[in-house]
Amino acid sequence: MKQQLRIGNGFDIHPFEEGRKLFLGGVEIPHNKGLEGHSDADVILHALCDSLLGALALGDIGKHFPNTDMQYKGIDSKVLLAHTYKLVRAEGYTLCNADIMVLAEAPKIMKYVPEMQSVIAGILEVETSQISIKATTTEKLGSIGREEGIAAYSVCLLQLQ
Repeated sequence: MKQQLRIGNGFDIHPFEEGRKLFLGGVEIPHNKGLEGHSDADVILHALCDSLLGALALGDIGKHFPNTDMQYKGIDSKVLLAHTYKLVRAEGYTLCNADIMVLAEAPKIMKYVPEMQSVIAGILEVETSQISIKATTTEKLGSIGREEGIAAYSVCLLQLQ
C-alpha cells in the first residue's frame, strides 16, 4: 500500500563560470557570472528535482538526466523539473509544498523570489504559496563565502491523490 505522505530532500551546488548567464528558480538573474554545468546549472531547480525524486525513491537527477548525455547539454532546467514532476504524477502523487534555501554571497536574489515562485508553481501545478524560497549567506565562510559558487537545499512534501 502506498503511503499518503512522502518527504524528500535535495541539494545542489555549482561553481561560477565567466561568460555564462545565471539562472535560479527558472529565472535569469543579472550577474557578472553564471554557474558552470552540463545544463543551465540552475541549483534551485536541480535541488528541487532531487527532493521530488527522493521522496518517491526514484533515484536522483543524475540518474534521470546524466551529464554524459548530450541531449541535456545546455538544457533549460525547467524542462528537467517538468519531466520530474510527470514522474511524480505518474506515481499518483502531487506536491503539498516545497521549501528551498539558497546559499549565496552574491547576487542578492530576494527581489526575484516572487517570479521564481510563479515559474515553479506553474510547472508543478500548485499555488505560489506552496513554494517557499529563502536565501542566506555563509558569512564569508567556505567556497560559497568566497563567492566561488551557489548552493541550494530543497525539501518537499508529496501527497497521494
